[in-house]
Amino acid sequence: MYGSCRPLAKVQYRMMNLPIDPSARQEKMIKQQIIARGIRDPRVIEAMKWLPRERFLPEEIQGHAFDDAPAQIGHGQTISQPYIVALMTEALRPEPDHRVLEIGTGSGYQTSVLARLTGEVYTVERIKSLLDESFERIMSLGIRNVHFHFGDGSLGWPKHGPYDRIIVTAAAPSLPRGLADQLVDGGVCIAPIGDRTAQQLMRYVKTPGGLEQHAICGVRFVPLIGQDGWES
Repeated sequence: MYGSCRPLAKVQYRMMNLPIDPSARQEKMIKQQIIARGIRDPRVIEAMKWLPRERFLPEEIQGHAFDDAPAQIGHGQTISQPYIVALMTEALRPEPDHRVLEIGTGSGYQTSVLARLTGEVYTVERIKSLLDESFERIMSLGIRNVHFHFGDGSLGWPKHGPYDRIIVTAAAPSLPRGLADQLVDGGVCIAPIGDRTAQQLMRYVKTPGGLEQHAICGVRFVPLIGQDGWES
């Protein structure tokens, strides 16, 4: 388990070492893959506009950072295509004072988008080398409101719950009960649910009567491996 990385400020932080202007390819990505497909939240658009996506891919494939497709980051894991990151983030409806649990740190890109939009992000990853790389990458960008944990993401991170929002970046056969338990009343969870080859991206809202659910669209994610997910 990593030590908590305390935020520079409760809600806002300053990102260091970023380019003064987004690249032309990143601008094109935002216009053609994000805005043109219906993403309207200006905070989500701004976060993805200024975050240098190429830094989250292995050096040898950074030229594909803005492709309209997922990319391999090693260990059988991927970084989601830009539109899916935007779609999931917008559906989550994060607010500046929210505490967000992310299941599956991966490259750290989704983590960093969330860090731009919320008070604190708690992220869990089961592959140690990916977590190490993401920690270093996120620290190099000056992001200080992310907490890192090496462990079974299907179990969440109950020590710091409950959370205002939970986002799951790997596919589970059903929403793990522990994750639902770690949501505040009125909290929202976004997760891909289905079999190992195809899923529905689901939006859950926790109510006094249980979880309300809504299917957003069909997706395909790597499986959520763990006690309350898929066996390895």
